[in-house]
Amino acid sequence: MASNRIAKTGKAQSCILIWLNGGPSHIDMWDPKPNSSFQPISTNVSGIQVSELLSRTAKHMDKLSIIRSMHSEENNHGKGHHYVLTGHRPNPSMTFPAFSSIITKEMGARNSVPPNVIIPAPHSGYKDYYGAHFLGPQYDPMEIPDPNQKDFEIPDLSLPASLSIERMESQRSFLSVVDNLYRQRVESGEHLKMDSFRAQALNMITSPAVRDAFDLSDESEKVKDSYGRNTLGQSVLIARRLVEAGSRFVTALDLNRPESGRDWDTHFGNDYQHRDYLVPVLDQALSTLLEDLQQRGLLESTVVIAMGEFGRTYDLNRGGGRDHWCHCWSMVLGGGGIKSGQVIGASDERGAYVADRMVTVGDLLATIYKAFGIDWTEEYMHPIGRPLKIANSINDETGVPIKELV
Repeated sequence: MASNRIAKTGKAQSCILIWLNGGPSHIDMWDPKPNSSFQPISTNVSGIQVSELLSRTAKHMDKLSIIRSMHSEENNHGKGHHYVLTGHRPNPSMTFPAFSSIITKEMGARNSVPPNVIIPAPHSGYKDYYGAHFLGPQYDPMEIPDPNQKDFEIPDLSLPASLSIERMESQRSFLSVVDNLYRQRVESGEHLKMDSFRAQALNMITSPAVRDAFDLSDESEKVKDSYGRNTLGQSVLIARRLVEAGSRFVTALDLNRPESGRDWDTHFGNDYQHRDYLVPVLDQALSTLLEDLQQRGLLESTVVIAMGEFGRTYDLNRGGGRDHWCHCWSMVLGGGGIKSGQVIGASDERGAYVADRMVTVGDLLATIYKAFGIDWTEEYMHPIGRPLKIANSINDETGVPIKELV
């Protein structure tokens, strides 16, 4: 039941998703409220204010738009990840591809560079939420280790010292002869998937452009410092290098940070964690990325997104923390032809519920797809015979692009 695709005429050619694992507090960041401990500050766009914690990004608000009326349907980790990354609630009888894999499939690979990359590798229990599933392994994200480690390298991109490219090609030719004899007897669609996956892997190993994209030694110490000498900062720097080389989608995960042991799941000490550990690192990496992309002429073709799986409660618990809150939360996006310097929707006076213009995950995905020139109304046929909306919204409706943004 796939509809006719529109031509890929969107400005967006790639996407960098900064995933704030655990769920950031919207009222302490993008939607400042009186019940936050932090003061609102002006940005470089008249009339738009953000938290004082985002002092660097405030100078680049003309490159971003804020959605303050996001509403999702899952209020726990795992299920919340799945819902926001796929647009579908978990179903024990079905798997759903992440929107990163859908964009990768629709746009196609470029320049032998891995089209879908995730840095660093997600927690083992959450890996499936980022996967392509029935779309095929060629659309799964390539997992990269922590680039902030001293011994950082990509082991999958180098051959053993005892194996030359010429020898590997010889072995590959012999394997092809054996394969052809076998396939004359057994025909299977799985062979086609393996052929594509094998060719992609070989191209990555033999391509200097791929190795160069991951090689941070090409960057000056000043540039590395500007992004931040931490896991998120260096992950975002590699993300910029990858989209510059041709990757379609790169996810920079802000997980449990090795340097602090914290992520955005602030059930205790919300204020000091956001102030001292969480927001400063994001503020530095995001603001540097926006400036760097613009200077390199890449911002118009690269969608930049910063969000988590939900927001956090408008009131503090006994431990001074904020708990999970999916009913109303905020996120930011820009670049790739998305119109910036805007605020979409509004929360109530406490940041608890949507007061104006609810935006669903399906609406967000439809907006992103439209920026790429992808038909957001398309449906994929699941192997069990059920059509799946790629921009699925509440009550199984198709999401609607946010008209102010695309």
